[in-house]
Amino acid sequence: MTGRLDKKVVLISGAARGQGAAAAKLFVAEGARVILGDVLVDEAKAVAAPLGDPAETVKLDVTSEQDWRHAISAAEALGRLDVLVNNAGALRIRPLEHETVDGLRSMLDVNLIGAFLGMRAALPLMRTGGGGSIINVASTSALSGMPYMGSYGSSKWGLRGLTRTAAVEWGRFGVRVNAIFPGPIDTDMLPAAKTRSEEPRFAHLPLGRAGAPEEVAQLALFLASDESSYVAGGEFTIDGGSMAGSTPGYEWKPE
Repeated sequence: MTGRLDKKVVLISGAARGQGAAAAKLFVAEGARVILGDVLVDEAKAVAAPLGDPAETVKLDVTSEQDWRHAISAAEALGRLDVLVNNAGALRIRPLEHETVDGLRSMLDVNLIGAFLGMRAALPLMRTGGGGSIINVASTSALSGMPYMGSYGSSKWGLRGLTRTAAVEWGRFGVRVNAIFPGPIDTDMLPAAKTRSEEPRFAHLPLGRAGAPEEVAQLALFLASDESSYVAGGEFTIDGGSMAGSTPGYEWKPE
C-alpha cells in the first residue's frame, strides 16, 4: 500500500518538538524521507531514531544561512527536495509600550527572516526537480490583532505576505507556497500551558479546546501531498473556530 508522500523528500525546521515532530512522524508513515532540522539536535535525534532509515537530522538554526545550506545539502544527497515545512518559530508576549527593538528583531529574525532564508535556499533544488511544496507555519495572530503579541504577530503578518508573494513569483516553477494559521495548539509554545487542552480558557472557542500537534500535521500532509496540486498562495486556518467568532456562552431555548 502506497503512502500519500511516497518517495518525496521533506525538510522540516523546528522538528524536535510539537508540530514539527508530529509532522515528521506522520510524513514518514506516509512514505516520505524526512530531514529533521532543529537547534535542539539531541531532541531531534530522539524523534528521528524510532522512525528508522527514512529519517535523519541536521543542526538547523533558521537564522543561519550556513545552516540552511547544510540542510539543503542533505536533501541534495537524497537527490531531490519536494517539501519544505517552515515550522520553526519563537514566541514573545509583551505589551507594545514595553516592547524593545531587540525584542521585535528577535521575532523577525526567527519567524520571518528564518522562513525567508529557508525558502530561498530550497528554491533552486525544487526548481531543478520540477517543483515542490513550501508550507509556512504562521499563526492566527496574523489574521487579527491580538493583545501583547505585537512583535510575534508582526513577524507572522510578514510571513503571510511573504507566502503570497512567493506563491505568485514561483508558481511558474511548479513550486507551490501556502501558509497554515494555527490557533492555540497544545505544545510547549502555548502560553501558560498546563499540558491539558480542555481548560476554561478555551471554552470560548467553538470547539471548546486547544488543538493537538497531530491535527496540524494532518493539514500539512494535505499541502505536502499531490492532493493539493492546484493549491498555491492559500491560507489555511486550523484554530478550533476561533477566527469565526466566540460561542454565545449560553444555550438558546425556544420560548
